[in-house]
Amino acid sequence: MTATDLAPTPDPTHWVLALSCPDRPGIVHAVSGVLAENGGNITESQQYGDPETDRFFMRVQVRTLAEPDVLRAAVAELADRFDMTWTLDVVGRPVRTLVLVSKAAHCLNDLLFRQRSEGLEIDVVGVVGNHTDLATLAAFYDKPFHHIPVTKETKPDAEAALLALVDELDVELVVLARYMQVLSDDLCRRLEGRIINIHHSFLPSFKGAKPYHQAHARGVKLIGATSHYVTADLDEGPIIEQDVERVDHSRSTEELVALGQDVERRVLARAVRWHSEHRVLLNGHRTVIFR
Repeated sequence: MTATDLAPTPDPTHWVLALSCPDRPGIVHAVSGVLAENGGNITESQQYGDPETDRFFMRVQVRTLAEPDVLRAAVAELADRFDMTWTLDVVGRPVRTLVLVSKAAHCLNDLLFRQRSEGLEIDVVGVVGNHTDLATLAAFYDKPFHHIPVTKETKPDAEAALLALVDELDVELVVLARYMQVLSDDLCRRLEGRIINIHHSFLPSFKGAKPYHQAHARGVKLIGATSHYVTADLDEGPIIEQDVERVDHSRSTEELVALGQDVERRVLARAVRWHSEHRVLLNGHRTVIFR
């Protein structure tokens, strides 16, 4: 037996490939073939063909010893053949995330707790607040806090500072965790496909301040939340996740607020988790979610 015989076998890298393209025969065969040619063992595979948009969507997890550059080159060649939009990433790699907040703490606290204790695959590289109320919470989780105040007059400068921070920290995902500022069309376009928002599902019925108070006054029977990608159309971006809670006349306004905040943090956490795991693919104004 030689020293070479005793050398440990390297562990294969676990990759996740997500793609979309015009639907046509042979896509699954071609993807599987390229992965097999590169020594890949598929561990998970999901696909969907949308008959309305005539587009095909696929998410594949694969283990392989292939060099990253070699695998990426093979996928890129395949993508050219099928006109694919695609991403290739290591399974479980934390996505560099910037969280924007105002004064409400529930969504920020939930995301930071899930990152620390529940394996949420994000790396929160900073928290940005237009107020300083949540600086202490960010410090508790050892996250840098950046105060970027926003007024009507300073909004262009504030957004420029935000974009500079995105570039400086190499941010891949921006999460609006109850950030109570309307973003400009230009900023939305700059971050398209990588900025997620959460809001209560009363919009547009109960706009403005204290929506749960308005809902209580109208005797609603369902309260809920929606998480979506941000676009220039206010609160009309592609929806990632929604949930509701049934309520009745016995619930006080304070109870509605508490229930609503609980739904908001659950929905936002799911949306962020699915995005970070490359389970969300854009399909025009809609999304395809591979859970």
